[in-house]
Amino acid sequence: MELFKRYIALLLIFIAIVLLWNTVVIYPLKIFVVFMHEVSHGLAAIATGGSIVEIEINRHQGGHALTRGGSRFWTLSAGYLGSLLWGGVILLLAARTHFGKVVSVFIGIGMVAITIGFGSDMFTYLFGIGFGVVLILLGLFLPESVNDWILRIIGVTSCLYAILDIKSDVLDRSNLRSDARMLEEVTSLPTLFWGILWIVIAVGLTLWFLYIAGKSSDSTNAESTDSTATEMD
Repeated sequence: MELFKRYIALLLIFIAIVLLWNTVVIYPLKIFVVFMHEVSHGLAAIATGGSIVEIEINRHQGGHALTRGGSRFWTLSAGYLGSLLWGGVILLLAARTHFGKVVSVFIGIGMVAITIGFGSDMFTYLFGIGFGVVLILLGLFLPESVNDWILRIIGVTSCLYAILDIKSDVLDRSNLRSDARMLEEVTSLPTLFWGILWIVIAVGLTLWFLYIAGKSSDSTNAESTDSTATEMD
């Protein structure tokens, strides 16, 4: 029964996000995912021997990461897959651990540091520092349970956004600078190939993240209950 409740809770979060997708409620979370998308490009460049020149996001849910050096293939591939993995990791940390407050503060500090170091315009500075400070304050002053649910909402939104944005990016033939379009230039494999591959990976990982998040939460609670029962005996 407890396992069922955990999955129902995650399902309700998912449904609520879908219903509120085009509202101001979800808008800041979507911009956050775009931020993590661009950061993922930058981190991939660094991991393959390059560097980040600047990171920019805009109010239209777009942005770019200007990098120097590194593997162009892995840098381009890291955007969608990176934001998806960030979302999954955040979701699992909220579900599997009791460090929601620490995770919120850590993400907030990271956003502020990255924005100050590589932000290139006013909107990027305002959002990156503002959202980061909000996460820091949530972690410092709100209870663990509140941070856990906020992180779950952020995690599910990130996974869902990755799936929907890949779809729109591939179908938008007018966007000549999309990640999939630029990968076509690098590999000679068509944009549609990369879009389908990323969507399959994104859907599969999202389902896996949701499954593990619900299951692990139940296991943790069960272990805690067993431990308490043993001590009482």
